[in-house]
Amino acid sequence: MATRSLLREKIMVILYQYDLMKSNDLPCDVEEIMKDNMEVENDFVKDMVYGVVTYQTELDKLANSKMKDWDIKRIDKTGAAILRLALYELKYTDTPFEVVINEAVELAKKYSDDAVRKMINAVLDKVVKEENV
Repeated sequence: MATRSLLREKIMVILYQYDLMKSNDLPCDVEEIMKDNMEVENDFVKDMVYGVVTYQTELDKLANSKMKDWDIKRIDKTGAAILRLALYELKYTDTPFEVVINEAVELAKKYSDDAVRKMINAVLDKVVKEENV
């Protein structure tokens, strides 16, 4: 059984691939992308991926409202996937915000540059302080 941290990494990869395909006007079936990335089906992964895809417009608006002179579309796709996942988890699950922020920052340390990691941390921090999550 994979840890939640490893599952979040899988989710990030799935969201990244979905975003990449969509932005290049390629046919993208989220179910297929999940199958390609998961050995076995996992409800946590499924719930999180479908949640982010369903609420992406809302999550992007929330992210953009917390960024100064930036926009989620300017962040690399990996960073955007991490940020969307964390925002979804903050807003729609009962995962403690400390865990969500820590997991997002750890993923960003591994997959994004320092500026993106700091941006993700700052946005999530603002959301926690200002949005009552």
